[in-house]
Amino acid sequence: MAVNPWILLDTAKVPGGEGDLRLLRRGSEYSIMAGSTSLMNSRMSGSEEALATLSWARIASQPRPHMLIGGLGMGFTLRAAQAILPPDARITVAELVPAVVAWARGPMAEVHGESLSDPRLIIREADVGRLLDDENRYDAILLDVDNGPEGLTRDSNDGLYTARGLRRALRALRAGGVLAVWSSHTSAPFTKRLVAAGFKVEEERVRSRGSKGGERHHIWLASKPRVPQIPAKPPAA
Repeated sequence: MAVNPWILLDTAKVPGGEGDLRLLRRGSEYSIMAGSTSLMNSRMSGSEEALATLSWARIASQPRPHMLIGGLGMGFTLRAAQAILPPDARITVAELVPAVVAWARGPMAEVHGESLSDPRLIIREADVGRLLDDENRYDAILLDVDNGPEGLTRDSNDGLYTARGLRRALRALRAGGVLAVWSSHTSAPFTKRLVAAGFKVEEERVRSRGSKGGERHHIWLASKPRVPQIPAKPPAA
């Protein structure tokens, strides 16, 4: 039986000199690779979509919600968010690699459809970490960059998952907002860092192909308390 081969459509440099991305196609299937690591595949969208739906379930009562999505990729998280967010919502997508946005409008236009023409959407060609400096700006911050807090293909992504990076995310969220982090696997140290930063943490295991099964991926849903937490007083001497 003949094997349908992968065809290389394009390559792109990652800003900062941290390697290349490759866009490949096999029939109607697309893949984005970094070296030998598969970052995303068009046949596996369930966990990326869950990143949006699980986040929305926690901020649905927020008026005029503003969602920040770190990483455009193949647009699964974006399109899931667009399907459920209200007309007055705002969606900001931060994509570090300009070619990924160009692929969405070019060779992968059939995957992205009309999603990039949504009037609620702003695309920023920038590192998502650069968008976390404004206090109380977002109701949800969704991070789907790299393969999670301990599956890095780009060293500078590490700053998003450090104690300092998590404190910046906490400040950038409005009260009651949620930081949602996608990962290919779990990480107990990362859970501890989220709690130490001041988040209330939930964890979900989701299938890479949704109801069709596939690998299990991990999502942290870290909520910012609506009432500031008061540190406990040390016991009297």
